[in-house]
Amino acid sequence: MRVIRPMTLPELEQVLTWAAAEGWNPGLDDAAAFHASDPAGFLLAEVAGAPVAAVSVVNHSDSMAFLGLYLCRPEWRGQGHGWALWQAGLAHAGGRTIGLDGVAAQEANYAKSGFLRQGATLRWEGDLSSDSKRSAPELRLYTEDDLPALTALDAAAQGYARPAFLRAWLAAAPARHTWVRADGRGFVTARACGRGVKIGPVIAPDAASAHAMIAAAAAGFPGPVIVDIPEQNTELAALLARDGMVETFRTARMYKGAAPEPGPMAQAVATMELG
Repeated sequence: MRVIRPMTLPELEQVLTWAAAEGWNPGLDDAAAFHASDPAGFLLAEVAGAPVAAVSVVNHSDSMAFLGLYLCRPEWRGQGHGWALWQAGLAHAGGRTIGLDGVAAQEANYAKSGFLRQGATLRWEGDLSSDSKRSAPELRLYTEDDLPALTALDAAAQGYARPAFLRAWLAAAPARHTWVRADGRGFVTARACGRGVKIGPVIAPDAASAHAMIAAAAAGFPGPVIVDIPEQNTELAALLARDGMVETFRTARMYKGAAPEPGPMAQAVATMELG
């Protein structure tokens, strides 16, 4: 008999090992920050006490949720566990708009559930030049006193508020750090992953400063550098390409419900799992 229930934090840590095995390359400190964003939004399907599938639908605000971590163990596929979880996740979101970053192979399936493509998220990987590192604006490490201002900056950039996620994500962890521009006009987070370092979110007034902030944040981590950017950020993509970085992957950014309207400072997303 199948049981669907919220995950515990140790179970989410296990699910992230599934994600790593699928090549998703999660951050080393992702589990606690993810779980704190909406503990009821990480759902697990189990059969005879064994976990077989997972999904997350994190309710960021009264109007917005984000879906990710949709996984089924290979030996349990084709038995309806993923579909049952999918329905439970959508129910958790209630009447909220739900966003997701979907792989091309699943885009048609997501459309059947009412998700409409609104763009794409592009993954760029590689090394950054020393020239870009030298041109970074003045940055300082995040402190909790910065949270209200950065929450407001992020809400304006994303088009919706996500206070619980930011409180957990911006707090320093052994493998994740956030830097704030000294002029208060943006911030950037870097986190070590199983392979390389992922940078995001990047909130900055323009592509040139975002490019420099990415390089500065990545400097203390072993490469490669990995950045996920909205497809409309062509200027930032050109700067990353100039450094020799390449696009390695892209997803369809899809929404069920009214899509948010991002502001111009949204330079790179935080994670493909939580938006």
